[in-house]
Amino acid sequence: MQSRRSRTGRHEQNDDDEPQARRQKYSARNARAQTDKIVRTTLMRAAQSPPDPATLRPARVVQVFSMYCHVECEGKILLAVMRKTASQMNEGQVVTGDDVKIALLAGAGPGEPQAMIEELLPRRTVLTRALGSAVGGAQQVIVANAGQLLIVASAAEPTTNWGMVDRMIVAAQSGKLVPVVCLNKTDLAQPEDEERLSHYAHLGLPTVRTSVKSGAGLTALRDILRGQVTVLAGPSGVGKSSLIGLLQPGLDIRTAAISGYTGKGRHTTSSARHYHLDLGGGGGGEVIDTPGVKLLGLWGVRPENLIQFFPDVADETAPAWRVESYRRILETLKPEA
Repeated sequence: MQSRRSRTGRHEQNDDDEPQARRQKYSARNARAQTDKIVRTTLMRAAQSPPDPATLRPARVVQVFSMYCHVECEGKILLAVMRKTASQMNEGQVVTGDDVKIALLAGAGPGEPQAMIEELLPRRTVLTRALGSAVGGAQQVIVANAGQLLIVASAAEPTTNWGMVDRMIVAAQSGKLVPVVCLNKTDLAQPEDEERLSHYAHLGLPTVRTSVKSGAGLTALRDILRGQVTVLAGPSGVGKSSLIGLLQPGLDIRTAAISGYTGKGRHTTSSARHYHLDLGGGGGGEVIDTPGVKLLGLWGVRPENLIQFFPDVADETAPAWRVESYRRILETLKPEA
């Protein structure tokens, strides 16, 4: 370790000797301070000239970061920040898929927000998860205004957790999304996988069988995605990115963990991201990829209304595995003693 002798005769460490963790801590702190400064400056500039409501432009949130978001407006992607008053109205939470109204900010420099979110429009659908206890816990909206949830299961490598598929179906229906069950890797499927997929179809749920290896089912999948805003769901390894890559080569869908909440329960960041698809055949589609939907605590579903999401259990025509799914979910909804 290098050191130098000070005027007092003591040896002092060079800056290079400072522990790396400490330097990283200071670096992260400086980055946050710089981000805070940019946001404050943006808000101050915008506050000096309140926008005319007639000049606000419609936009859609396509990705959310800790303090910023990307919005799509008139075919362009803009860096935006939310006005404090609008943030307070919605508890500071803006999510991918939200419809908003923005004011363009004149004179924005490199790295500075180009737009201010002035209004958050009502959500038509939500994909939500509960944090902590499902009864009385906190709510986290993951995606807004999607039309359907594509639940991708794998016949093997990894094998399907059908209980998680049932949980995702409930989460979709409770948020007014249409659940679509996709069984991928059908070249490795077992008879029981086909039986379970057929049972969902019997319940009236859209289903599709696909194989990245053989290309089977891609035409049917295109038809399901065309003209829709679809959230992708399923654990790592089931082939979500591979399927979308076959439909649109070159589209880079990467997954990363979604952070949770701070101690105050405020939403900090989301990796949910929106993509446009060119599906051919006279139309495109849109997908929202987020790894957060693989772990869902159900929000707004209570023990007394869970049965409405299991009509086969209610009329006693459900196979044993569906009854087991119902019982397991019911246990998670019961408040702790």
